[in-house]
Amino acid sequence: MMKNVLMAVVMISLLSISSAWAGSRSGQVTMNFDLSAQPLGERVQLWIPYPVSNPDQQISKVRLVGDYAEAAVYALPENGAPLLYAEWNPRSVSRKLSLTFDVKREEIRRGDLPTVEPAWNPADYAAYLAPTVLGPTDGVVKALADKITKGKPSVLDRARAIYDWTVENMYRNPDTIGCGLGDVCLLLQKPGGKCTDISSVFIALSRAAGVPAREIFGLRLGKKPEQDITGWQHCWAEFFLPGHGWVVVDPADVRKAMLVEKLELASPRVAELRDYFWGGIDASRFELSRGRDLVLNPPQAGSPLNTFGYPYAEVGGKALDFYAPKSFVYQFTSREL
Repeated sequence: MMKNVLMAVVMISLLSISSAWAGSRSGQVTMNFDLSAQPLGERVQLWIPYPVSNPDQQISKVRLVGDYAEAAVYALPENGAPLLYAEWNPRSVSRKLSLTFDVKREEIRRGDLPTVEPAWNPADYAAYLAPTVLGPTDGVVKALADKITKGKPSVLDRARAIYDWTVENMYRNPDTIGCGLGDVCLLLQKPGGKCTDISSVFIALSRAAGVPAREIFGLRLGKKPEQDITGWQHCWAEFFLPGHGWVVVDPADVRKAMLVEKLELASPRVAELRDYFWGGIDASRFELSRGRDLVLNPPQAGSPLNTFGYPYAEVGGKALDFYAPKSFVYQFTSREL
């Protein structure tokens, strides 16, 4: 009797894991913005990461309403990622915008990754081997990358070694603001952070080891039929594997599960998570943007953006704090379809 109960518990656990990760999810996402409380007499500008379809997600039924003076979809100069830009003139009293769209997201599961590496030209992937302001590829980062990947000649082996090192040495710090800044040198001294931090360490070490890598910024769909997802931004990573293409990894979600579920690194559950997020991600997130050190389009008055995972706004040429949606007023919601 007890054995049957235990087996049932195990099966329920495995089924819940499978259903959380498998297949696809569909939702309607609404992004509401209200900048009416900002001072009158100032030009108000808003830039929003804009979702588009790709092989892993379908975006449809896009609807935009508001009292803006102008609005248009542009591409980021650095990488072509789309953004929505809206502007209100200085005389505007009301400054509201609502973007709604349907998204169907597919789970990504890797097949067998090829172990034979064909000839490839790193110059073709120079943008994904280059340093960023907060992600250098020289100095201590290069020294650590060389240590981690010593004796590993292939891209696949180097990427896996860096993924394993990141999972084993980084940790999730719930007190980190937002998704974190991804300041790699500081993180190597104090390795606690959130998803942008953990992904940035993986990317900088990968690039320093000659493995092209890039980050993806997006949002998670809600766990309930309808839910506020204003603070549900997420960042994950990809590396380029010659002869195969881009491979998704998410060491940050391994560390998040370890914190939430109070798991030890050596537990079987962590081994399962490590295997899943090496080449796989669940269907409960969708992509919004990519890139670092970004000049927007039209260009912002402020400095290049470290990341563009959050909306960005300027009033009179001065940036609002996108980590404070109660003053820079916006709300995101998702509804299950």
